[in-house]
Amino acid sequence: MSVSDIISTTLIFFLIMDPLGNVPLFLSVLKHVERERRFKITLRELLIAYVALLIYLFFGPVLLDLLGLSQEAISISGGIILFIIAIRMIFPSPHGLFGYSPSGEPLIVPLAIPAVAGPSIMAVLMLMAKTESRLELFLCITAAWLISSALLLAATPLDRLLGEKGLLAIERLMGMLLVMMAVQMMLNAWQALTS
Repeated sequence: MSVSDIISTTLIFFLIMDPLGNVPLFLSVLKHVERERRFKITLRELLIAYVALLIYLFFGPVLLDLLGLSQEAISISGGIILFIIAIRMIFPSPHGLFGYSPSGEPLIVPLAIPAVAGPSIMAVLMLMAKTESRLELFLCITAAWLISSALLLAATPLDRLLGEKGLLAIERLMGMLLVMMAVQMMLNAWQALTS
C-alpha cells in the first residue's frame, strides 16, 4: 500500500464506523447514567470495540470458517439487531432503550458492538485481510478508530448543549435513519445471496 492508499483506506474505515451518526446513539444510551461515569463508559466501550476489530482483522476469516457462518448471515443478524434498537429509539419504553439493567450501564451491546464495531466494518476488514497487508490494515483501522473515538468521547459534553428535548428529537430522528440502515443491510445480504 502506498501512503495515499493508507489514507484512503483509513477514510473508508472512518466512514463505515460512522462516529458522527453514532453520537446520538451514545447520548441516548447514556442519558440515564450519571454524568461523571459517561466518559469512562464510553472509553471502555470504545476499547472493547477496538479489540473486537483487531480480532476480526486477524482471526475473522478463520472464525467464520470454524463456525460455518457466511458474511450474509453476519449482515442479516446485524441488521435485525440494529432494527430492534431503532424501533426502541422511535417508540421508547419506560425501561429505557435496552430494557432493565441493574446498573443502568451498557456493556458491549450496543455501543461497542454493533455501533462502533458493526457488521459492515467487520466484513470489510475480513475481505481486505485476504488481499492486503494485515500490518497496513492494522495501521489504518487504528487511525480510523482513534479519530472516531475522539468524536464519540466529545459526545458527553454535547449532552449539556442539546438538553433533554434536543436529545429526544435527535434520538427519534436517528432511530428512523437506523431503521433504513438496518433494512439496507438485510437487503444487501439478500441480494448477495440471490445473485
